[in-house]
Amino acid sequence: MSRSRREALALGAGVSAGAVLAGCGGEGRKAAPTPSRSRSQSPSRTPARLPLALVVHPTRAPGLSADPQLLADVRAGRPLTWERLGGTGGAARVVQGDRDAVEAVRRDPDAVAVVRADALTPGVAALPVDGRDPVADPRRYPVTVAADTEPGPVVTTHWAGDIMLGRRVGDEIVRAGDPALPFSRTAHRLGAADLTVGNLECTLSRAGPPTQGGDSFGADPAVLAGLKKAGFDVLTLANNHLGDFGVEALQNTVRIAQDAGFVTTGAGADLAEARRPAIVRVHGIRFGILAFNAIGETPAARPTTPGVVQVRMPPRTGPLVPSDLAAVEASVRALRSRVDVVVVCPHWGQQYTHEPVPAQRTVARRLVDAGADAVIASHPHWVQGIEHYRGSLVAHSLGNFVFDMEFSPEVRQGIVLELVFWGARAMAARPLPVRIGERYVPYFLAAGSREAREIIGDMYAVA
Repeated sequence: MSRSRREALALGAGVSAGAVLAGCGGEGRKAAPTPSRSRSQSPSRTPARLPLALVVHPTRAPGLSADPQLLADVRAGRPLTWERLGGTGGAARVVQGDRDAVEAVRRDPDAVAVVRADALTPGVAALPVDGRDPVADPRRYPVTVAADTEPGPVVTTHWAGDIMLGRRVGDEIVRAGDPALPFSRTAHRLGAADLTVGNLECTLSRAGPPTQGGDSFGADPAVLAGLKKAGFDVLTLANNHLGDFGVEALQNTVRIAQDAGFVTTGAGADLAEARRPAIVRVHGIRFGILAFNAIGETPAARPTTPGVVQVRMPPRTGPLVPSDLAAVEASVRALRSRVDVVVVCPHWGQQYTHEPVPAQRTVARRLVDAGADAVIASHPHWVQGIEHYRGSLVAHSLGNFVFDMEFSPEVRQGIVLELVFWGARAMAARPLPVRIGERYVPYFLAAGSREAREIIGDMYAVA
């Protein structure tokens, strides 16, 4: 690639939320992989090739892998057992075709298929073959077929859940004398992504009295050094704790985060600033991110007063207010013409349950209909369901990433969602399970471990 991740994102350092990073002409959604010339057009150029991928249901994928011979056997329709892939469960159901087979695998956890990579969707998981990933590393993948197109630029993105760096987490940071402590076991992987996004659920200022008693979350601005070291690029701020120390602290938090080089969205000195999207360009692909808060507690931004983007809806601020949703839909449509990929990050839902409330599904689908490529949400403190609608992904809650809750196993679990794009097209959605360990430091669970499988199973059980 012509420039590194840090070089690409350095274009956004020090700019205000939503600053457009060079050359943002409008393009349509769901762009296909970048076309290449055929040999007849350019005799000196290698013909395009695409990976031939072995796909399974996402709940089956952790810990599984294959080799070229196994791939050939599945392609030929020969019988296959899950044990041969490194799993359990007896015979797999081998299905044939490309897009029809992908849909069959998405619906049936017992199915497996071999498909050309341009048939992949985020609803299935492509397994590594000989240690090479067909989506993240297509040019070094060992099994390919001739094609009219080749992969566009590969962009790997990571999306983390709630990040709370105050209260007991802040105490541990002070004891360690290290703002990077909360990310000491995950930074190696987070920083390797091309774009990393998280929901900062605390203030960086205590300019006013606490508004939520012991549940008022304020962190020292020094914690931003840890977020930066961990590779975070965008911070969404539309949540129910950004107002925990009043509107002056809210405004200070937005300014401090931006001054430290983060791109932010969802909050600001007035409604226009709060609605301004975070826009970053990575390897030529423009990502636009919007955020809103549906939980209340933090003041809603108004035309001349500070706050966050608000959507009033069940279970906390409902019933659903049509004008609130219409305003976010308008923001999505406006952003659609400026960027290649649109992601909306709601802060919504019922706490301490895996099940989304019905209004979440209604609002998510309206956002997709308006032009969102993905809806990736936070607040419930448990992992919630993941679903696919009209080719777009909806993750109803990623759970906690850094938090000091300890009263149940579920509040110490979360997901970092890895979305891999070829150009503007989402090719894979990989839930990477995490557990919050000692000193409130999260770590990635081993792929295929019992707890990792349980967390991923919880996501798909209520899809």
